[in-house]
Amino acid sequence: MDYFIQFLIVFAVGGGICVIGQLLINFTKMTSARILVIFLLIGVILEAVGLFDTIKEVAQAGISIPITGFGSTLAKGAIKGAQERGLLGAIVGGTEAAGAGLSGAIFIGFLAALAGKPKTKD
Repeated sequence: MDYFIQFLIVFAVGGGICVIGQLLINFTKMTSARILVIFLLIGVILEAVGLFDTIKEVAQAGISIPITGFGSTLAKGAIKGAQERGLLGAIVGGTEAAGAGLSGAIFIGFLAALAGKPKTKD
């Protein structure tokens, strides 16, 4: 597939997710945190029913970079953990699967806080 077409597909899917989130912020009384959880759960549900990988074949980073990809990672780890270790594995598996990404986000956030000198709102 031509790189330009692939770029457009990825941009359209990722941008579409962002547009839906912005529309929910603008036209509903939902908070950003609630919308974030909804998108995370959409990723979990898509992974649980087996549709996430099918969508990812076409949309690639457009679906996996937003929070839906994090939900998919958590679900994939929980499913694998449950198959290997039962109920405890389901609880631990999601955390193990997403651990590197969470650690990286915390570390980069820490470096940004050191460089940016954060201030509280007035």
